[in-house]
Amino acid sequence: MSIFHFAFNVSDLDATRAFYGGLLGCTEGRSTDTWVDFDFFGHQLSCHLGPLMAVENTGRVGDHMVPMPHFGVVLEYDDWRALADRLSAEGVAFELEPQTRFPGESGEQSTMFFRDPSGNPIEVKGLASMDRAFAR
Repeated sequence: MSIFHFAFNVSDLDATRAFYGGLLGCTEGRSTDTWVDFDFFGHQLSCHLGPLMAVENTGRVGDHMVPMPHFGVVLEYDDWRALADRLSAEGVAFELEPQTRFPGESGEQSTMFFRDPSGNPIEVKGLASMDRAFAR
């Protein structure tokens, strides 16, 4: 198994720790005064202080324009639903509310978009079966 690594900029390490570690439940790894690593659902995020990337809603998916670029994770549906419920209960502002898109099609998936405190967009997908992740 491979672990994906993604390094990106944030504006505030304390807010980043509260969001990824506290709200999302990601375990914190190594850190310095200018960056912090997280175990993001089995993958490595490195959050560095620095200029933020430009983001625009330019990605058309179905009837929605989604923020680009974005990153995220694909979870089994029950884990996705539990996370969606937790984020909703915590009052997270969704860019795209938790929903299922492409129902009945091979690409059926549940999805939600939200942003971290620095404005970095995150998509979390939920699948009934992980073997559908690359279905056509």
